[in-house]
Amino acid sequence: MKPFFAALQFLTAIPVPTSWGGGKDDLARSVWFFPLVGLFLGGLLTALDAGLTGLLPALPAGAIVVLASILLTGGLHVDGLADTADGFMSSRPRERILEIMRDSRTGPMGVAAVVSVIVLKVALLSSVTGPLRGPAILLTAVAGRSAMVIVMALFPYARQVGLGSVFMQNRSILQAVWGVVFLFSACWVLAGSAGILAGLGALAVTVLTGFASHRKIGGVTGDTLGATCEIVELTPLLAAAVWIQRGLAP
Repeated sequence: MKPFFAALQFLTAIPVPTSWGGGKDDLARSVWFFPLVGLFLGGLLTALDAGLTGLLPALPAGAIVVLASILLTGGLHVDGLADTADGFMSSRPRERILEIMRDSRTGPMGVAAVVSVIVLKVALLSSVTGPLRGPAILLTAVAGRSAMVIVMALFPYARQVGLGSVFMQNRSILQAVWGVVFLFSACWVLAGSAGILAGLGALAVTVLTGFASHRKIGGVTGDTLGATCEIVELTPLLAAAVWIQRGLAP
C-alpha cells in the first residue's frame, strides 16, 4: 500500500506519515494509484456537497465544494495551472517558457487562468442539480487524476530534472490504458450514458492538452500536469450541465 499512500501524500494536503510511503521508489510506483486518489477525493467532496445542499442553495454550496477541492490538494494543481498559463502565454522560445514556469511569482495570465477555471467550476456545478450532481462532483476528481496518468504515459518529460521526473521513470503505455479504463469504468458506473459523455470529453481534453504542451515545450512538466488536471476537471461538470439542459437527466 506504500505507493497508494505516496500518491495520497503527493496529490493532497491530507497528513500522511512519511514512513507510509515517502520513498522515491514509492513515488515512482504511485502513478498507478492516482485515479484511486481521485476517487477518494471525489468521495470526500461529494459527501461535503451532500451535507451542504441540505442547508444552502446550489451556488454557494458549489463554491464551497470548489474551495474545498483546492484546500484538499494544497493548491498543487492550481499552482501548476498558473505557472503553465504564464509560460505558454508569454510567446517566448521553449527554454524561456520553462524558465518562466519555474518562477514562483504569478503573472497576470496565471491569475486570469486560475480565476477563469474556478469561476467556470462554480458556475457549472451550480447548474447541476438532481441525481447527476453527486456523480459529477466525484467524476471531476477521477477525471483529473486519470488525465495526469494518461498524459505522463503518452508524452515525454520536458525537463532534464524536475518535480515530475520521478513519476516518469517507469512510464508505460499500460499506464495510459489503465487511466482510460479506470476513467470510463467510473463514468459508466456512476452516471451511465451521461458518464460516458463526460469520459469522452475528458479523454479528448486530456489528449489536446498533452499535444499542446508537447508542441510548446517538447513534453510535459509537473506544472502542465497540474494544469491538465484542472482543465479536465471541467469536463464532467460540463457534460452533466449539457445533459440536464437537453432534458436527458432523469
